[in-house]
Amino acid sequence: MNLDLKGKTALVCGSTQGIGRASAIELSLLGADVILLARNETSLKETVKELDITKGQKHNYICADFQNQNELKSKVESFIASNGAIHILVNNTGGPASGLIQNAKVEEFLQAFNNHLVCNHILVQALLGGMKKEKYGRIVNIISTSVKMPLKNLGVSNTIRTAVANWSKTLATEVAADGITVNNVLPGATLTGRLQTIIENNSKNKSKTIDEVQDEMIKEIPMGRFADASEVANAVAFLASPAAAYITGINVPVDGGRTGCL
Repeated sequence: MNLDLKGKTALVCGSTQGIGRASAIELSLLGADVILLARNETSLKETVKELDITKGQKHNYICADFQNQNELKSKVESFIASNGAIHILVNNTGGPASGLIQNAKVEEFLQAFNNHLVCNHILVQALLGGMKKEKYGRIVNIISTSVKMPLKNLGVSNTIRTAVANWSKTLATEVAADGITVNNVLPGATLTGRLQTIIENNSKNKSKTIDEVQDEMIKEIPMGRFADASEVANAVAFLASPAAAYITGINVPVDGGRTGCL
């Protein structure tokens, strides 16, 4: 199985923490040159130091905020113009705040749509030309198991994540002949800052302790535990590799068996 990414360049969004950071580390271990993308330059500089360089990899970062889409587009296009094609794109953005959909404000939907789908699209359009020229492209979108079954109290997230999944499937059919794959990784409950926030919010809303909320969530997972971010990153790295060349347009749940459908 060819998992070698030496000579390939990967752009990983939201890569200073959680699943994004774990994905960047795993891609570097497979030999990729990794470009981190996030809005906190101090964290970017610290995370670059954690990436593997034993295969001669050269890593870098782009400091940009998804709230400023023009800046994002400009910085990524400028980076490509100076450094060459990017072969792998990992779209990863922090999820919208929890809450009932009936209480969601219109502005919450618009912000989430822009941060997830629109920014994903901007990045794809910036990278697609280089992927086609290099005859190698891997686009991996980190979304949520909610695209298969909506999750309680995540109304905005359920809605927008599903839009991203359908955007991804449509794109996959359009670029497959160019040797470019587009797939979605669907994390379940994973040990990240976002999970901690969800647990804390549920604790307040349900007047239960943190431990009680955690125990309730773990009971829904057949494996009986939360995922580590590195376990989600393993799926991302495989889909980015040469070994996954004939896999495209799919959703891959990494959820310990929690999602109750195929």
